[in-house]
Amino acid sequence: MQNALEELCNRLRATPKSRAIGRVISAGGSSLKIAGLTGMAALGDQIKLPSIGCCGEVIDIAGDAITAVAEGDFSGLRLDDSVQLAGPMMIYPDTSWIGRIIDASGKALDGKPLRKGSVGQKLRARPPEAATRRPLGARLSSGLAAFDTVLPIVRGQRVGLFSGSGVGKSTLLGQLAGGVESEICVVALIGERGRELRAFVEETLGHEKMARTIVVAATSDMSPILRRRALWTAMTIAEYFRDQNRQVLFLADSVTRFAEAHREIALAAGEPASLRGFPPSTAHLIMSLAERSGPGAQGQDGDITAIFTVLVAGSDMEEPIADILRGVLDGHVVLDRAIAERGRFPAIDLLRSVSRSLPNAASHAENDLIALARRRLGAYDRAELMIQSGLYAAGSDPEIDAAIKVWSALDGFLGSASDNGPEQAFEMLSRVLRVPPPSMSR
Repeated sequence: MQNALEELCNRLRATPKSRAIGRVISAGGSSLKIAGLTGMAALGDQIKLPSIGCCGEVIDIAGDAITAVAEGDFSGLRLDDSVQLAGPMMIYPDTSWIGRIIDASGKALDGKPLRKGSVGQKLRARPPEAATRRPLGARLSSGLAAFDTVLPIVRGQRVGLFSGSGVGKSTLLGQLAGGVESEICVVALIGERGRELRAFVEETLGHEKMARTIVVAATSDMSPILRRRALWTAMTIAEYFRDQNRQVLFLADSVTRFAEAHREIALAAGEPASLRGFPPSTAHLIMSLAERSGPGAQGQDGDITAIFTVLVAGSDMEEPIADILRGVLDGHVVLDRAIAERGRFPAIDLLRSVSRSLPNAASHAENDLIALARRRLGAYDRAELMIQSGLYAAGSDPEIDAAIKVWSALDGFLGSASDNGPEQAFEMLSRVLRVPPPSMSR
């Protein structure tokens, strides 16, 4: 009874006492123009279209009209239909959201009632002040050998996962969701096929992982407003738990679809395309989103450890979204289709991947072991064509000879699980490389 009364009070507090009314003066394509609200509407405000039961968002303000993009279909909309100004989009996170699936507007997608929290959160918050942010924290266990050794993840780190479609990105995200140490996991699924949402929740995550996870989803059939908003909603939820001094793992799949949704909205607002079709505002949008994750402010104990995925067509790491995001992250992991095609998962290309938590995340001896692993893989990669074609003669190069001896075991190690944490993973790596295990003193 107490919870029901508190929920009712929260809903009443969230209900505006009055609403400004405007009129539709034109509609076409994906946008509409509205008169009568120019002195009251702000960019990002939500509008409601009672005649068709649809909502939208203000994307441009001119002297005589505002431009909005609808969250759904315009069908049935007429000139002079009334438009309600609903104010800035807010969500009301609550601890009861853990284990739930919600949409970009903070509503339940799993058919069950969703309790609202007592305090509304704006979707486009500022990150903690740069001068007051804590440094990256301790190394985290991930459950995967590659991330426990050569590509460590530390508390508050921001990592990019760069992959083409069908290379095992979603499966890897599911493994990280359950393996990386955290109290809460927030997953943003943007632009996914509808059937993949349930498969990700039930098969990739499973009941045990889902019990500490909040999934925010906007499928591919939804409007660009909702697909863009979903990532902001997920980040806002992560910040809510971070501000409660909790350790949050944030997984976003994918930033590319977030940027594509923004492109549709920006073009409807009249912004010119420049970066291979993306508007100039894309860079700031992605960088400001990434900055909201990471370590919390001094005096807090909460952090957001974030993993952002990027779809790269043809493994082009220089395409705009990949290039923008790579520049603001603390590391990037590249998944290679050729590695996936020969059956090794996760298909991490170590030579093209880097963790900027190194060298601080490992001891001196562990860093030596990581450097040796990279050297062995690099030597084999340079000579692979000669080795596979039978043109390499044993004894010609000691580095290549050493690489050939360990390559198969090292390749298998990068795709293996790590059930007992980084220390034992480094011991496994030392056996693979045929060298003494590193000292674990830090």
